[in-house]
Amino acid sequence: MPKSRMEAVYFDAELRPNRSLSPAGFTIVMAVATAFGFTIGIAFMLVGAWPVFGFCGLEIALLYFAFRLNYRSGRQYERIRLTDSSLQVRRFGPKGEIDCWETEPNWLRIEVDEASKRNGKLTLSSHGKSYSIGGFLAPEERLEVAAALRNAIERYRGTALAR
Repeated sequence: MPKSRMEAVYFDAELRPNRSLSPAGFTIVMAVATAFGFTIGIAFMLVGAWPVFGFCGLEIALLYFAFRLNYRSGRQYERIRLTDSSLQVRRFGPKGEIDCWETEPNWLRIEVDEASKRNGKLTLSSHGKSYSIGGFLAPEERLEVAAALRNAIERYRGTALAR
């Protein structure tokens, strides 16, 4: 019976979009916006411009839905894992959908497109196929992930040569 060998993990990271407003902060922002909107709406209603009150309510509702949409997109994340057998990228979408890309890491190229600071890409390429990751990361974060992944690839290749 062959011995089972634990697979070495060289890199394992989860990339998530930054959401700087906490749920408690969201509650405070909505409470303050609602109070201001209600106060302004009442003031206009008292001077006879009652339709403004309805528009203030609509404005608050739109603000609430914009925040909810933003939080929903914040549920997406990517998991990158480099082991002895493969590099695997799993992308989890905000609605729960999963996309998976897997490649043999010996020929992996990691490229950071810095042409566009705001919409730059971190692209993984191997065997004529490529996959972009971390589109929601800041430029500094993309460079940090690329450097860490390059270091992990070098450790992987060093271990592979030793075998």
